Amino acid sequence: MNKFEKLLSEATVILLDGAMGTMLMSKGMEAGQAPEKMNLEHPEVVKEIHRAYIEAGANVILTNTFGGNRFRLSRHGLDDRVRDINLAAAELARAVADEYPNVIVAGSMGPTGELMAPLGKLTYEAAVQAFAEQAAGLSSGGVDVIWIETMADLQEVKAAVQGARLVTRLPITVTMTFESKGRTMMGVTPEQLVQLANELELSAVGANCGKGPQELEAVIDRMHKAGCQKPIISKANAGIPKLVDGKVVYDGLPEVMAEHAQSVRHLGAKLIGACCGSSPQHIHEMRQALFFEMK
Repeated sequence: MNKFEKLLSEATVILLDGAMGTMLMSKGMEAGQAPEKMNLEHPEVVKEIHRAYIEAGANVILTNTFGGNRFRLSRHGLDDRVRDINLAAAELARAVADEYPNVIVAGSMGPTGELMAPLGKLTYEAAVQAFAEQAAGLSSGGVDVIWIETMADLQEVKAAVQGARLVTRLPITVTMTFESKGRTMMGVTPEQLVQLANELELSAVGANCGKGPQELEAVIDRMHKAGCQKPIISKANAGIPKLVDGKVVYDGLPEVMAEHAQSVRHLGAKLIGACCGSSPQHIHEMRQALFFEMK
């Protein structure tokens, strides 16, 4: 049995890591730089962040590859380095995870940033190939699961899953990002995602990012009430971003996210972490809240 699938079968609750971009910015990454480039130029910084999340209690760490597909990397002149970047990111995370018992490495694959045809120019076939290229690098680097996240379009989800399955037999999870009215930017509902999860035989499904803990809690509740048969993932932003002295600051303090972790657990989530604006301190407090409650 795959390590991730084994964890799913044995654990009552699984703690995920938090934001990567937020942490990279705190360690000197310049605004506008491709975070994925840090895997090649500053590997020790990436490893330090992975290690901090594991020390905080995370059972699953995501690779620094959210924008690691050729479409997003092309904006930084890196579209010819897709394999190098994803392979390096996976190897970095794997090396740190292997320092600890039973830590899972998830290969993060975010959206292309392009509109799918007919609304945009991105064809389904081109999307499949782009995701296959990324998944191949992640798989070769030793990830335990392909983690498709922050999606808005069901067609792009299908393309990402199909692309991954062209090159690997690893388990696959999917999370989408829902807006204020409980739909993604492309109009997808939590109920539609639940239905698709069964059709695509995903290992887990859920929601991430969005506009803060409370709205994500409503989405998790809807997924659970829709009869979701898959383990549910919850990875909310640390509150709402605000501009303070020229810097983006999130208002979700660690104690707020700890309460949120308990809430989504009660609403049916099994894999719980944090997204934008979060840090190892948030994950530490979330772990304390979740596992103290279970004692």
